[in-house]
Amino acid sequence: MTQTLVLYDILSNLPGNNWSPNPAKPRYILNYKGLPFVTVWVEYSDISIAMKAIGAKPNKRSDGTDVYTVPVLSDPNTGALISDSLEIASYLEKTYPEKAIFPDNSESLIREFDSAHFRFIVPGVKPIFARSTEIMSPASAKFFIKVRSIDVPLPWDATYSEDWALLERGYNTAYEWYQKTDGKWFMGDTFSYADIIVASCLLWFKRVLKEDEWVRISSWNGGKWGQLLVDVEKECKLA
Repeated sequence: MTQTLVLYDILSNLPGNNWSPNPAKPRYILNYKGLPFVTVWVEYSDISIAMKAIGAKPNKRSDGTDVYTVPVLSDPNTGALISDSLEIASYLEKTYPEKAIFPDNSESLIREFDSAHFRFIVPGVKPIFARSTEIMSPASAKFFIKVRSIDVPLPWDATYSEDWALLERGYNTAYEWYQKTDGKWFMGDTFSYADIIVASCLLWFKRVLKEDEWVRISSWNGGKWGQLLVDVEKECKLA
């Protein structure tokens, strides 16, 4: 019998807490694979202290310095403690191969997709960051701004139309990728971690944005993105 895994995720003042896209990825996988897990909620401002305390491995910033992040997954079945959502996905696939998330040897392809997806989101992310600060504690919001403004310079304004246009342009690119396979999922008729990557950002948007802002995104490309989030949640037995 599989012992309960532990997922470290970021606290918020939203009902149910969850909002952050990177911890959402292993959450979807764990549900999809039917693995038992519990969540430990961490204040954004306390991530470094909390992850050092459990012995988690830091990731590297672009300048080579250490940075502690979540998600982190602890697996008492193997003793593994894994940082970074993509490495957690790879670990879960190798350790619990039933219900594949990298079907047909697609891990290298999906790793490339993960990087490409990040590149098209970032130019238009300022409105999302602005709203994200509103659902955190004051200490965490202050720390989030300090850390994230290094790569995404201030000011962040959720009402700035140029940023929304950049975000929509990114999703137009993603829509073209989905259209190439002519199916429900990124890999056509086959569900994969690529769809979880996209859904995790959509979940973030839905959780932190004002309702009319989410309606705007979910209606782009003929309603593709609102529907994809619904489909992934059903596939992962979350709806």
